[in-house]
Amino acid sequence: MTPKDCNTLADVRQGIDALDRQIVPLLVERAGFVARAGQLKPRKDQVVDPARIEDVVAKALLLAADHGGNQSLIEALYRGMINAYIAFETAEWDKAHTKD
Repeated sequence: MTPKDCNTLADVRQGIDALDRQIVPLLVERAGFVARAGQLKPRKDQVVDPARIEDVVAKALLLAADHGGNQSLIEALYRGMINAYIAFETAEWDKAHTKD
């Protein structure tokens, strides 16, 4: 189903729900990589890497352009997602590097 195939709000919601069933597992998998990064970084100040953030956003914008997506929307989504993952990675760093 594509958005153009939707004739009702219920169709739209069904399409969104189907996408969420694909997106959420990928976000969980991404979180696994983020957690591992937090475990591998020796210093907490390495959790935030501005150059890496800009690289990830730039790649996402290229993908958005390739797929005809709204680049402003994708940038906002990615920056918000990255901020959430930074908070998650910081907590993972603390767990891995703080002695009880």
